[in-house]
Amino acid sequence: MKQLVSYHKALCDETRLRIIALLAEQELCVCNITAVLSLPQSTVSRHLAVLRGAGLVEDRRHGTWMWYSLAPIWHGSQTTFLWSLLTDLRQQEQVQRDRALLSLSCAPATQEASCLSTQELQEGDV
Repeated sequence: MKQLVSYHKALCDETRLRIIALLAEQELCVCNITAVLSLPQSTVSRHLAVLRGAGLVEDRRHGTWMWYSLAPIWHGSQTTFLWSLLTDLRQQEQVQRDRALLSLSCAPATQEASCLSTQELQEGDV
């Protein structure tokens, strides 16, 4: 029961929902998430820790970079719920803006990260 409560509590925050929506697109490093969300690294890391604790996100180290992805979970109703949630999130204007910024900010996980600052993203100097 505690894991179920933790899972749903983790999804009751706008920032964490935005992170989930980004990670549904691809594996990302913290710097990319920070740039897209325009939040301090410590704030993003705290939200990622909550998502990781709930079993929604997993991480891996690649050199000096920490990469995050959606955890390959899920049991029956959790899978259905999460896919339904992602479908709803993709229709939100904020998530669409985040996805557009993501396409400008991020190198594929197979390469070294190319982190752009929030200012560079907003100015379009890419």
